[in-house]
Amino acid sequence: MLLKLRTLPAFLCLVFLLAFGSLAAAQDTESFLEGQREMLSGIENSVAGLETEIGHQSTDDAELVDIRVELERLGREVFDASLAFRPRLSEINTRLEQLGEPRKEGEPPEPEEVTRERTRLLDEKASFNVLIGDAERLSVRIKTVIEEIAELRRDLFTRTLSRRYDISAAVSTDVLGEFTQELGRVYTRVSAWLSFTVKYRLKPLLLATALASIAALALLFGGRRLFDDFVEPDRSEQNPTYLSRLATALFSTLIPSVSYGTFLVLSYLFLDYFNLLRSDIAPLLWSLFSVIILVYFVYRLARAILAPRRPNWRLLPVRSQAAQWLLVLAVVTAVATGFDHFMDQVYSVLSSQLSLTVATSLVATVVVGLLIMAIGAVRPLEDEEGKPRQWPLKFRYLLFFIGAAIIIAALLGYIGFARFLSQQVVVTGAIIATMYIGFLTAGAITSEGAFAHSWFARRLERHTAFDETALDQLGLISGMIINVIVVLIGVPLILLQWGFRWADLTAWSYRIAGNIQIGSLSFSIMGIVTGIVVFVVGYFVTRWFQGWLDGKVMARSRMDSGVRNSIRTGVGYVGLVIAGLIGVSAAGINLSNLALVAGALSLGIGFGLQNIVSNFVSGLILLAERPFKAGDWIVAGAVSGTVKKISVRATEIETFQRQSVILPNSELINAAVGNWTHRNKLGRMEIAVGVAYGSDVRRVHEILLEIAKSHPMVLKNPEPFVLFAGFGDSSLDFEIRVYLSDILTQLEVQNGIRFAIVDAFEAEGIEIPFPQRDIHVRSGFLKPEEPELPEDGEMDDLEEETPAEPGAEKVVRRRRRRKTDPE
Repeated sequence: MLLKLRTLPAFLCLVFLLAFGSLAAAQDTESFLEGQREMLSGIENSVAGLETEIGHQSTDDAELVDIRVELERLGREVFDASLAFRPRLSEINTRLEQLGEPRKEGEPPEPEEVTRERTRLLDEKASFNVLIGDAERLSVRIKTVIEEIAELRRDLFTRTLSRRYDISAAVSTDVLGEFTQELGRVYTRVSAWLSFTVKYRLKPLLLATALASIAALALLFGGRRLFDDFVEPDRSEQNPTYLSRLATALFSTLIPSVSYGTFLVLSYLFLDYFNLLRSDIAPLLWSLFSVIILVYFVYRLARAILAPRRPNWRLLPVRSQAAQWLLVLAVVTAVATGFDHFMDQVYSVLSSQLSLTVATSLVATVVVGLLIMAIGAVRPLEDEEGKPRQWPLKFRYLLFFIGAAIIIAALLGYIGFARFLSQQVVVTGAIIATMYIGFLTAGAITSEGAFAHSWFARRLERHTAFDETALDQLGLISGMIINVIVVLIGVPLILLQWGFRWADLTAWSYRIAGNIQIGSLSFSIMGIVTGIVVFVVGYFVTRWFQGWLDGKVMARSRMDSGVRNSIRTGVGYVGLVIAGLIGVSAAGINLSNLALVAGALSLGIGFGLQNIVSNFVSGLILLAERPFKAGDWIVAGAVSGTVKKISVRATEIETFQRQSVILPNSELINAAVGNWTHRNKLGRMEIAVGVAYGSDVRRVHEILLEIAKSHPMVLKNPEPFVLFAGFGDSSLDFEIRVYLSDILTQLEVQNGIRFAIVDAFEAEGIEIPFPQRDIHVRSGFLKPEEPELPEDGEMDDLEEETPAEPGAEKVVRRRRRRKTDPE
């Protein structure tokens, strides 16, 4: 009874907490559902309004693009809302699993609070499913509207190109008079605007021009300062390399063009910022600036490729006279196309008659077609005899076909198609030519050894410690970067010329930057690119920090080179790990989602990569414990040499024969390793020497000890010691034991001591013996007059015979003097 009374309050508390928690959860869920309903309802209303607006703007491509961008944004909001439901649904499913299935008939009834909680969770799940269905339905509706906009834009583009105009009115004599009148109207408006601006808004006008000029000049002189060798080629260079010619063509086109383009664009923006532009002047000014930028860019590009006055810098193998003609024809073609574009904008602002637009475009497109055919008719090449020769047949026919297509389309009344084709030939052709030069430059940079001999590499060598291999790898990376930049800049510009708009590119970028969901793993392409860039930056920062730490900090602390190498290596690996983790995080990849993959790979790592993991761990141990370091003289089994580098997988040892031996780290951990220079370079050296029997051994001991002490590289403490080692077969054996401050100098010390021993023994008359052997010969086996003795190398024979009876043993004592190795 007492136990029941004690458990009753606990049970009541549990029921109270469950009821209170259910009430709080219900209120929170209801507020969340209400917020999501309101958001989806607002998005649905916005979509309905945009659908209505599409009907009114079906002929305006720019407005259709803006509507599409807005729909893309609403679609992303719907997608984000559907993602917001997932954590709540997962939580509800988890709680339902914890509560279990309802009790069946015949089973004890479950508590009422549990039943109420299950019912509430099922109701919430149903509400979430309803909202998820609404979100999916709304998402499908948005996609349908976007597809409708794409269809309308395709039809609009097709109608623009396929529309046929009546050119009979455009070629009448009245058109010329109307054209003169429109030019007069433009002159009147522009002069009135200029006079008003100069008279009443002179200071803002001068300020806007000054700011634009400063920015353009800074870009121009900065580019010339950085790429001075390429903006203006060296006229004294007679045989420039292919890479130099490509780089000169690229930078001499981009730097001036970007500078002047920046000046014009900033001038327009500053004029607009200071409210100096009228609504009728702004489009005219922008169109004029665009034409100027186009013509100047085509001029710089054609001049860089053809180089009429610098044949040695020319990219195309054409004659100098033909190069001059091609340059003029290219610039005039760009001028004709730009004039058509500018006059079209003028007619739009002035609301001129359609016949003027048709007449101007007709004349401009026909002129462009004739100029393209004239380019095809030029004889730019030379044959074997040095005579002018035409373009290759296929290229010449292609130019004739394009020029004829433009002229025929214009004369048949398809002015829109003729204008589109002529503009693509000029603008898109210039962009593609620049991109092609960029690709060629990247390919030339990535070729082996090209970057290492470039001007940029020479500048790097002055301020860095890059070797030729590192410069070659840097050239490979630079080529890849150039290719990426060319694609990122050139492709959008081409798409803009082919009828797409910035809003289209923005919508595509949103799609690329959006998350890609694969199961529970979510990532994006832009996130992955960002992660790679972050890792590359972290890698170079780590390398720079390693060099700074080693050269600026540890070099001043008089730290041992082996310690410096270990610290430098450890910092490098730590930096790479940190850069990798930051890169993965920047890529938006959740490492917890990779736990399953890592678990599946652990078995393979345990078996297939066992040796690699063992060497890796051994390398970490070697770097941490430092039983030897770079520069130490070690003996590992049959390998003896100097440690050159310790990495996490293997250690590089250079033998005294200059052979590099790569030993896995696990062998250095699991086997005995001798280190002659572990804590210091102090070491003992032994020199063995023998004297003949009968020599004064005490005098020999004194001489050897005196020689050892007199050598300048032998340490006084511990003092040298001479050991009477024993009685050999042919000599009395001594051993000199001395200590050296640097054991690596032992060969030099051995030579000095041995030379001194030879000189001292010769002065004292002490003999260094050679091996002696007594040979007993029985007189039944060898003839006395022709004794056969075994040969044993080069020797001097000294024989002594003892008298013996016939048939008795004859004793021949023979000494053999061998040539001994000085070592």
